[in-house]
Amino acid sequence: MVMSQLSISLDGYVAGPEQSLQDPLGRGGLQLHEWVFGLDTWRAQHGLTGGERTIDAEVVDEMTRDIGAYVMGRRMFGGGGGDWDEAWQGWWGDEPPFRTPVFVLSHHPRTPLVMNGGTEFRFVTDGIESALRQAQGAAGERQVAIAGGASTVRQYLAAGLIDTLQLHLVPIILGDGERLFDGIAPCLEQVSVVAGPTVTHVTYRVLR
Repeated sequence: MVMSQLSISLDGYVAGPEQSLQDPLGRGGLQLHEWVFGLDTWRAQHGLTGGERTIDAEVVDEMTRDIGAYVMGRRMFGGGGGDWDEAWQGWWGDEPPFRTPVFVLSHHPRTPLVMNGGTEFRFVTDGIESALRQAQGAAGERQVAIAGGASTVRQYLAAGLIDTLQLHLVPIILGDGERLFDGIAPCLEQVSVVAGPTVTHVTYRVLR
């Protein structure tokens, strides 16, 4: 099973305008994720204690419980372009929250990067299908998550390679930025809706 989950604004953006190395989510983009920062599940994944136990935390539990590998784009790993600076180990710190193999799409090769806590970043230069095959091999019977960013998820949706799409609908208007569905029109069948205190979680089956 291949899944993807993203926070999205009411006007369809998954990142704000003016994304940069200093502001990877763009202007206002951090608001898309504020709903998760105080949850006990999210805090535990990041090595922190405490946090709230709400319906949102249960959704996070469910969506991360059975993930055996991730695929992400280069910008989600750490921004930038061109040849790698081998000293740069990405946005995620010394102990990233993934704790599984993570396959990073790139045009430039790089030696695998083993981090504390069980995360290993592996860099794939021969396309999205190759990255998915490698991730499925690493995951075994568990799910593969297409983590993002938007361009990466769009490519997998356009190729018909995602089975389940979960959107966390955040009640804000960004007005500009990066839209998830630019240039694509996947056929989606609603599976479930969970209303949290500040965000609505909608799960879709992606029809071929």
